[in-house]
Amino acid sequence: MDDLAVRLTGMTRRFGTVRAVDDLDLDIERGSVVALVGPNGAGKTTTISMMLGLAAADAGTVSLFGGTAAEAVRAGRVGAMLQDAGFVGGATVRDVIALTRALYPHPLDTDRILAAAGLTELAGRRLDRLSTGESQRARFAVALAGDPDLLVLDEPTTAMDVATRHAFWRAIRDYAGNGHTVLFSTHQLHEADEFADRIVVIASGRVVADGTPEQIRELAGGQRSLDAAFLALTEKEH
Repeated sequence: MDDLAVRLTGMTRRFGTVRAVDDLDLDIERGSVVALVGPNGAGKTTTISMMLGLAAADAGTVSLFGGTAAEAVRAGRVGAMLQDAGFVGGATVRDVIALTRALYPHPLDTDRILAAAGLTELAGRRLDRLSTGESQRARFAVALAGDPDLLVLDEPTTAMDVATRHAFWRAIRDYAGNGHTVLFSTHQLHEADEFADRIVVIASGRVVADGTPEQIRELAGGQRSLDAAFLALTEKEH
């Protein structure tokens, strides 16, 4: 357990008669970059929400760094960039970073956060005047603020342009290179292929494949592209 950042065991979540997550097990080693991929409705966001303690599981257990999710969050060991996260009305980018930093025992320096998120020139701009892509970068800055051991990103590059995406992934590489653990969900399979050490494919609330990008291709019958491998693996679940 000492080398694990995340351990999910038997995670299950129902919505009426539908099992959004179905007895899912997942271990994530410290210092790794893991991509969670799957079709719409596969259970990726629900799994992340349960892992962070934001949604209750019907069954199963969550361990982050050997303790509960609540303990890890209180200790400042987890940062999250979620799709539906909101901001304080009227606050500037710098305001919300300062507020977030105050919540953590050992936060990153404000200027470093702004630079990593590509927001240095936008520090004084109000959050409600940011574009959709800029708002995503602000969410990333908030997730980084506490210098967390585990960074969780749910569809992080949504609405980012190409140049911003490249800058974002450079920042993630730098962050992971310092021994941090990164878990991100994405529909952009080329991002998973290029930036993840490991890809976990989820369909119908279950893990259907788990391995390096090369291993995922082999599991799908030696497909040459990750897109083709993904389709082959997930279509089996329909």
